[in-house]
Formats: sequence, structure tokens, C-alpha cells
Amino acid sequence: MTYTPVQPTAARPEPLPRPPYRLPLLGDVLTTDFDKPCQRLARQARTLGPVFEQKLFGYPAVVVTGTQAVAEVNNEAVWEKHVGHVLTKLRPLAGDGLFTAFNREPNWAKAHNILAPAFGKAAMTTYHDTITGTVRRLADVWAAQESTWIDVPAAANALTFEIMSRAGFSHSFGALTGPDAEPLVAAMVRELAYANRRTDVLPRFERVFRRGARRRHQQDLAHAHEVVDALIDARREQPRRERRDMLDRMLDDVDPDTGERLDTTNIRHQILTLMVAGSETSANTIAFALHYLATHPRIADQVRTELDERWPAPDFPDIGYDDVGRLRALRRVVDETLRLWPTGPGYFRRAKQDTTLCDGRYRFREKDWVLVLLLAAHRDPAWGPDADEFNPDRFLPDTRRTLAPHIYKPFGTGPRACIGRQFAHHEIAVTLAVLLHRFDLEPDPAYRLDVRESLTLKPSGLRLRLHPRSR
Repeated sequence: MTYTPVQPTAARPEPLPRPPYRLPLLGDVLTTDFDKPCQRLARQARTLGPVFEQKLFGYPAVVVTGTQAVAEVNNEAVWEKHVGHVLTKLRPLAGDGLFTAFNREPNWAKAHNILAPAFGKAAMTTYHDTITGTVRRLADVWAAQESTWIDVPAAANALTFEIMSRAGFSHSFGALTGPDAEPLVAAMVRELAYANRRTDVLPRFERVFRRGARRRHQQDLAHAHEVVDALIDARREQPRRERRDMLDRMLDDVDPDTGERLDTTNIRHQILTLMVAGSETSANTIAFALHYLATHPRIADQVRTELDERWPAPDFPDIGYDDVGRLRALRRVVDETLRLWPTGPGYFRRAKQDTTLCDGRYRFREKDWVLVLLLAAHRDPAWGPDADEFNPDRFLPDTRRTLAPHIYKPFGTGPRACIGRQFAHHEIAVTLAVLLHRFDLEPDPAYRLDVRESLTLKPSGLRLRLHPRSR
């Protein structure tokens, strides 16, 4: 769909809706959930949306949730990506990497041009055996833990971290070995938590009350830089002669637009970006999907029927690269999981010019920014009366054609959308296919989905027991 720039109307714009009980100076502290802010905003959107304002400690934020309004701010002619205060917190770790670079930093376009072929089909086929081999290792570990409650989010994060490091950099950090893993794995998890808990609007609070966390952050940051720099230096000293991976491309390839290579510091930023953004998001999707499959056995059986038709033997399935795209029932499960719990709760957009939203009702000036809250947009009534329910069949072609216009952007939008979304879909599908083909999933009957928010969304406290399938 093509959108034309929206010109401000001459009519007096409306004030933005806001939550009740706003206080002087403190703002909307009485109606904010500081542990789960985006989930609270999504609930508020049902009465305040499709565009409303939240203000905390004098800092306003405009939240956009409605289908029409989101479509307008996704218009690249008028709006662009805004890194936003949330992702800016990751800049000490990832610098001007693909995820955290500002739009006009030259290294973003340079790295994007160099790395885009690394996520095309030709490159993906070379990663496939590494992905399946790493998933096989996880399945063997879980098979040895039969009848043991497994911390699913932690295990999934270890898996996707190891997949990215092996496929992208031909290096194993031992993430699946448990306590013997390289400390970088734990450091990356802590860095995400630290970035999310930083209180930039209260710098004195940070300096006085979070000194221990700041010291741990500095230690983790130094360790991450040391480990990744050593990885880069080792590759330069002993170039690989086999298939080229992502690190080879960053070291050897030039940007076709400028003829320039990436400098060492930016290569470090890109590696850390891929390790963090490329593991945490996929891991959380795997964990959410396993939760829904465990608690919806009928849907799990539908997927298993599809898998058993292709791989009837109980052995580890011989999954080829092209097989993954043919697993339609499984893909619907992944799509529905990403609808309910996208890889991030939202993304930021900034106006490139003076404009309006919602047929001129709300006016925005150049450089004003908004948060597109996917948690609300993906549950808009346009998705149907059961928009809050897990229903993969809504992604059947005939069903989708009956839905009203809606928004589905689990990997962001525009040229700054996630470059690795094809890689993520592939590793998620392979992982779920192997685990469903091999195991029956036993949920904890006392567990109720509890979603923790950091820079991503994670099912907190999720445990499963896995049992060899009884065919």
C-alpha cells in the first residue's frame, strides 16, 4: 500500500488523550506499571487509543496503536525510524551497530549493504546444517533431562546464542554446556537487563543507588569487547578457506555504494548486535511458542501430523533447507506467536516534516517522535473478536482475506526493519519442528503466563517437562 504525505489541516488540532490522575511534575506515575509498562499501555489503549500521551517526570511520550494511525507513521515519506531512549541505552554495548545506529550515521548504510547478502537465500542454505546440528545438540541435552523441569527461556536463549555464534562467526561459546559456558553469554543477558533498568531521566538516582549495577555493567562491557576483539583478531590472523560466514563478509567485503570497508570498532558493534538482537528475540519466540503448544495439545497434534507425514520415523528428522518453508501449520504457529508477543513490544518513529495523524485530529511537528505499540496494534479488533486468543488458524489464507485491514510488523518496518528476520524464522521453525517431532510437552499446571519486559518480551518462570513421544 502506498501512502502520500499528510498535510496538516487548518483546523485546530485536538489535545491528545491521556490517562487519568496525572500529577504535577510526576505525571502519570499513578497509572504506570514500571515493571510491565508496555502491557499496561496496551490495556490503556483500549480506552485511550488509537493515539494517546503518557508523561513521566516531565517527559512526554506519544503512543500509537490503531491500524490507521500505525499505517500513517509507517509511511517512509513522512516518518522514519527513531532509535529512541530505549535502544539508546544499548549504545554503550552495540554502538552504531545495525540495531542502534542513528539514521544518518554512515556505518548503518555501509554495514547494511555489506551484510544484506549474508541473510539472503544463498547464504541461508550454508547456515542450515549448523542450525540443525545445534538444535540436535539441544534435543540431546533435553532428552537426557527427561522428567526434569526445564527453564525454557534460559535454554532457548542459550540455543539461539550458540546458533548465531556458530553460523555467523564459526565459533562456539559453549552456551549449551551450562555452567562451563563462556561468561559472555551471561554478560549479554545482564546487559539487556541493565539497559532496561537504567533510569536516564534520574541520573542522580543512577549514580547514588545503582553503583553496584553500574560497576557490573562496566565489567560486562569490557569483557564483551575483549572477547569479540579477540575473535576478530584471530580471524584476521588465520583467514578461513571454507564457506564464508558473516564475520568474513564484514572483514573482506566493501560497500558497493562507497567502496569502503567496515572498521574494526564497527565490526565489534555488529557482532555484539547480532549476538544480542539475534539471539534474545528468537529465543523468546521459541519459548512463547512452546508454551502455547504445550497448553494447546490439539494445535500441537496438528503440527505433529504435518511433521510425521514428512518424517514418519522417530529418529532425528532429516530436515532439508527447502523443507522448512513447506511446514505451513508450523509457520502459522510462529506467525500467531509473533502476533501476540512480537520480538519487541514496539518501535519508535520520528516525523520528517510537520504532519498529522487520524485525519488531521492530532498534529506533530518535524522531529516529534512516537512509540508504535505492537502489543496493542497486533491485538486490534481488526484481527477479530478473539484477538487476544492464540489461534494460528487466523493465518490461513482464506481467513486472512476475511479480516479487516490490520497491522503485522513483528520485525519492524521500512529499511530499518530487522535484517535477520529470515534467519530468525528459519532457526525458530527448525527448533520447533525438531522438539515437537521428538518430544511430548508437559506444562506446569500451576503456571500462568507471566511476561517480563526488558528490551524484549520474555515468558518469566516458564518450565516444561519433555518426554519421548509415544507414537
